[in-house]
Amino acid sequence: MISVLIADDEQPAIDELAFLLGQDPRIGIIHQASSGAEAIRLLTRERVDAAFLDIHMPGLSGFDLARALQRFERRPALVFVTADEESALEAFDLAAVDYLLKPVRTERLHRSITRVIEAMKAQAAPATDAAAAAQAELIAVTLGGTTRMIRRDEVRYVQAQGDYARLHTEEASYLVRVPMSDLERQWADTFVRIHRSYLVAIPHLARLRLAGDHPSVTVGAAELPVSRRCLPALRERLESATIRPRS
Repeated sequence: MISVLIADDEQPAIDELAFLLGQDPRIGIIHQASSGAEAIRLLTRERVDAAFLDIHMPGLSGFDLARALQRFERRPALVFVTADEESALEAFDLAAVDYLLKPVRTERLHRSITRVIEAMKAQAAPATDAAAAAQAELIAVTLGGTTRMIRRDEVRYVQAQGDYARLHTEEASYLVRVPMSDLERQWADTFVRIHRSYLVAIPHLARLRLAGDHPSVTVGAAELPVSRRCLPALRERLESATIRPRS
């Protein structure tokens, strides 16, 4: 069970979120603070695993509070809870685990708690555990005017679209303002280039046809082409990922 803090200047919002959190068996102690200053005082004396912060609080805002927590030796996982759809990118810059829009839905809060727990596990793992770090990495994406956070390991493949990149997950695709060449460099631990237009996540590869005139790979329901230029690097990555019997 994890202990949490709710910081919001509106008591009804605190009561509602506390009620929803209390329905999840993974949640233990629920602390409350009606201002950023009160939250700081509480966090200096109580052990808290996750902080659910409203952004727009008078005095010390949720973002101000998050920056202050960077000085803490043990920093709680941060989840911003707000009606403001426009601040997700700043929340991402502050290493937020999630970004919840009010009114908070039960199933969405459940996923947020799961992300908090996964982030705590990744933080406790050795620094060399690249898989855990990748799982905890979050990306701010926008779809239909709504901004949300997705995990890197949800991305099955990346498609180049001009100077931008489109991230394809099981549920949807999201256009992000990052060149695919940058993602290729930053995500080299789990992604491989198969074509000038595609990066694929190695854990999501389902089927491969690398012989013949038209090599391809299958990721989910998508069959993607493999260029002759990228084929040797793909074979090398697959060879290094193959489990071999002990000698």
